[in-house]
Amino acid sequence: MRAIVLASRPVGIPTLDTFGFREYTYPKPLPIGSIGVKPRWFSVDPYMRGRMNDVPSYIPPFRVDEPITSEAIAEVIESSSDQYKVGDLIRAQLPWAEESAVDARFVTKVPNGDLSPTVYLGALGMPGLTSYVGLFVVGALGRDDVVFVSGAAGAVGSLACQIAKVSGNYVIGSAGSTEKVNELKALGIDVAFNYKETDPKEALRLLTPDGIDLYFDNVGGGHLDAAIASLRNFGRVALCGAISQYNSDSLVLGPSNFEGNVIRKRLRVEGFIVSDHQNVRAEFEDVMTRWICTGKVKVLETVLNGFDKLPEAFLGLFKGTNMGKMLVRL
Repeated sequence: MRAIVLASRPVGIPTLDTFGFREYTYPKPLPIGSIGVKPRWFSVDPYMRGRMNDVPSYIPPFRVDEPITSEAIAEVIESSSDQYKVGDLIRAQLPWAEESAVDARFVTKVPNGDLSPTVYLGALGMPGLTSYVGLFVVGALGRDDVVFVSGAAGAVGSLACQIAKVSGNYVIGSAGSTEKVNELKALGIDVAFNYKETDPKEALRLLTPDGIDLYFDNVGGGHLDAAIASLRNFGRVALCGAISQYNSDSLVLGPSNFEGNVIRKRLRVEGFIVSDHQNVRAEFEDVMTRWICTGKVKVLETVLNGFDKLPEAFLGLFKGTNMGKMLVRL
């Protein structure tokens, strides 16, 4: 069996050389309470870039020459746990390996039903919960807000746009291509723009001259600068991610006149980590399941096939090759 490891810590944008292939086996016989699994789907997410740096953060860094890990849907192929039997589908953080073992206490059974298992890595998984928390818990979303979402065609952004729209708000999204802008419009977003063709500050000035109430930030940089300038008095910013800066190898400057704008307009700017908000997971899963089943929220996925495609899928996040959730099918 093979695993994909972090071959070296990248400086700037990762490349295929950042990853390496190694032989890999999991312990046998299995420790009591563990299960052997064969991954069927792997998720790749932008936050993983931060784990490639050897710096303190809210989650430990990857170790050089050890397997990368990410969330996966896997099939149980061996079990020493009373909770799981061979053939069960589970969701867990797993090493990038063709087979592995995991403590059954740290996995979740994937429900049998009409929904694709992949939805539990996306709309009903971490990206969906992130969108929900960012809008309602952090962003205090109501009705009739003007909401701006950057990175709007990504896994989190595409869901944030739809949730805000379904909740009775006017939604503006930014994306990096005409194809993505058209896809956002097809989802029912009120207006979207290509930030590679129109500067975000100019786009917001034209599209919403009276300003915005809530900014859901997946990008940082120029998008955050534009949103801060556009926010109305008592506006809110939910800082979810800053993908424009993840590969920066030099000092990154913040928004212009940040303090002046925040104080003068009495803005609330809050960063958040979704793992701090597990108390709303049950509520989120109930609401999101109904939205998906009634067609109010559509699930966007980009799928690459084959274990060897994991590095390419991850690198694609920073090239904008994905529409919605980026997945690898094994």
